[in-house]
Amino acid sequence: MEFFCYHRDRPGSLTLRHELLEDHLSYMDRYSEEMIARGPTLTGDGTGDEAEPTGSVHILDLPDPAAARDFAFGEPGYQAGVYRDVLLRRWRNTLGRTMWDFHGGRSGGSRYLVLGLGAGRAADLAVPPDQDELIAYGPLLSDDGATWLGTAVLMRAPDPETARAVLTADRYADIEVHDWQFGGRSS
Repeated sequence: MEFFCYHRDRPGSLTLRHELLEDHLSYMDRYSEEMIARGPTLTGDGTGDEAEPTGSVHILDLPDPAAARDFAFGEPGYQAGVYRDVLLRRWRNTLGRTMWDFHGGRSGGSRYLVLGLGAGRAADLAVPPDQDELIAYGPLLSDDGATWLGTAVLMRAPDPETARAVLTADRYADIEVHDWQFGGRSS
């Protein structure tokens, strides 16, 4: 079962986040085999020295919703109060690959998390025809996998507006676009 987990930072928690970086990375190392994608959302365009983390995205393949909750709420930053909230949903890996399989690699171009929060009938269940810039793509689902709740996308795009356009705007209550970068330990 695949899960999308988005920890959103609490205002004023940047120093604590930095203090816990090694604890966070060590925790994530324990899930390296289950990880489909990971990385921080950032202020600005995510490329400059002034860019600061605003959240942390993890997409994993775990046995069940209980294991996903254990992952999300056992994370050291969550335990210490770095995050203001956590979005945890079942997810379906419609691309069938991990972010490390993305042909564009770890860098080059702007990367985004596009998060569409559902409003009614399911939308964007099929992968868009032009998928070359998609890093991860799939529906957000209820715990039992039966109800569509939205769509989560990681992608490379020239700007936030282009990234937003990957989803059908009138089918969502809200579409958020966040600057994002590949996560994990630096090589």
